[in-house]
Amino acid sequence: MPQLIASVEGVEIKHVYLQKDRTTLGRNPDNDIVFDNMVVSGHHCVFELKGLADVYIEDLHSTNGTYINGQMVKRQRLHDGEVISIGNFRIQYLSASERPSGFSETAAMKLDASGQPARLPHAIFQVLNGSSEGLEMPVVKAVTTFGKPGVSVVAVSHRRDGYYVAHLDGDATPSLNGDPIGQQAVLLSSHDVLELAGTRMLFLLKD
Repeated sequence: MPQLIASVEGVEIKHVYLQKDRTTLGRNPDNDIVFDNMVVSGHHCVFELKGLADVYIEDLHSTNGTYINGQMVKRQRLHDGEVISIGNFRIQYLSASERPSGFSETAAMKLDASGQPARLPHAIFQVLNGSSEGLEMPVVKAVTTFGKPGVSVVAVSHRRDGYYVAHLDGDATPSLNGDPIGQQAVLLSSHDVLELAGTRMLFLLKD
């Protein structure tokens, strides 16, 4: 999941995983991330998690500004590895990572016979009905979206322990094997059937 690593003069002071839709940063104690320093405004900026992996940063009209690569930003999407500057604070954004051991959300990494991390099988969706019946759509990116914007869109994320699907956008609720899908990501298994705005798609894992 996306994470922030905050440091001052090269010394790490805070490590935050972005799990909420909105994560606020500022000097006031009601923020999710609190930097008790006068260079930081009471409510300085906010990190917005969109879907499963897209994170936007928005400056909340701070006094001293929020900077990325030396440029003041108002609102923009963050890219992996970018460093945010607020006064002498440096906050590195990492788009995805596993939680360190000791957190309940961590899934055991699968190893092959040689003790190396096992590669996930190749994943595809096969359309089961309509004019596109038989069409195969590969899942090749870290996050792949399917559906019709404004109607029903799902995001399929490729994680270390498998493929997950979640409802991203639209009023029509998608379903997996007949059960409604919400914004909480659900682990996909081979031969699951995803129904999206009337289109039925078979999820397949291929070695």
